[in-house]
Amino acid sequence: MNRSLIALAFGTFALGIAEFLMMGILGNISSSLDISITQAGHLISAYALGVCCGAPALLLVRRFPLKRILLLLAAVIAAGNLMAAVSPDFWTLFAARFISGLPHGAYFGVGAIVARKLAKPGREVQAVSIMIAGMTVATLLGVPAGTWLTNTVSWRVAFLIASLAGLLTFIFIRHWVPQVASLPDTGFKGQFRFLKTLPPWLIFGGVLIGQSGIYCWYSYIDPLLTDVTGFPAGALSWLMVLAGLGMFVGNLAAGRMSDRLKPSLVAGIVQSSSIVILLLVFFFARIPWLAVILTMLGTASLFGSGSPLQSSIVVYSRGGEMLGAACIQIAYNAGNAFAAWIGGVVIGAGYGYRYPALTGIPLVVIGSTLIFILYFRNERGKVGKERR
Repeated sequence: MNRSLIALAFGTFALGIAEFLMMGILGNISSSLDISITQAGHLISAYALGVCCGAPALLLVRRFPLKRILLLLAAVIAAGNLMAAVSPDFWTLFAARFISGLPHGAYFGVGAIVARKLAKPGREVQAVSIMIAGMTVATLLGVPAGTWLTNTVSWRVAFLIASLAGLLTFIFIRHWVPQVASLPDTGFKGQFRFLKTLPPWLIFGGVLIGQSGIYCWYSYIDPLLTDVTGFPAGALSWLMVLAGLGMFVGNLAAGRMSDRLKPSLVAGIVQSSSIVILLLVFFFARIPWLAVILTMLGTASLFGSGSPLQSSIVVYSRGGEMLGAACIQIAYNAGNAFAAWIGGVVIGAGYGYRYPALTGIPLVVIGSTLIFILYFRNERGKVGKERR
């Protein structure tokens, strides 16, 4: 099981580089392709658009064996990032970013199903957290390394690294992941039947709204730490490594706790803890040592609810597991986009870089409430192992 989960984690590592690297190299790409920063920012949107289109496209391959789907997605990860590395102009790079985003939600969805099938009974959420750990390692090591390569060599080399990670994912899945039982085909309409029940909507809403609240703060962590806390720009590299460490620890710790408690309870507690964290950020962001601690705690809460909810949506989307597990990634990406917009509105209104954290608190309250409703309505008091 361990080798199989490591193989799956390589895929989320590649996706993590592809998704988060762009934020730190927009200036380099802008200069290289002779485009504005605003235009370069559309390359982030192109990836998100690919995520939204790729998740429902799983319906086209729902009859394929799960391992074959994973191999197909790994091949697209490698091809999309290779295309980005050799793109001669903006529109080619835009198309490459769209292609790179297509496998994102689908890979998380199918990967979560496979991880649960490979896990020992009672350790399903922990298995999903190991798969997701690849993305946290990407933020911890891969993105800083990619940014360094961009600044010292070229942004094209960074995308080559992401493409290589996709190729290694393909190789490792082929050799390390066993064949697992395919999901029963419930027909096209059957894939959507789970949407008639309340739990999936509570999960989607908890992710979309709750994560938006945290991302209101994290989307503007760069100017917050430099303009408010007073760190020099050169310190951002190691600060982002610490932020990645918070994501890594938060994800794995929540996965382990979810198998002992209930996933929705752990997700609700972790996400609601960010209410206090965001409030402390607003009042104490000017204190450097405390700002560092709050950054790590904030990113831990950001990723801590990921594995419990990614695993739970598989349980609550019977008959449409792949679609449900992939669509939760649409909720994450839509929430991120909304958070960046609302945070930008607050800053643009002249309230300063501390205020997006304050603005995010009501959103976290609503999102956490939805997750706690899921716990009290569907999981509290249930005995025995988590439903498989």
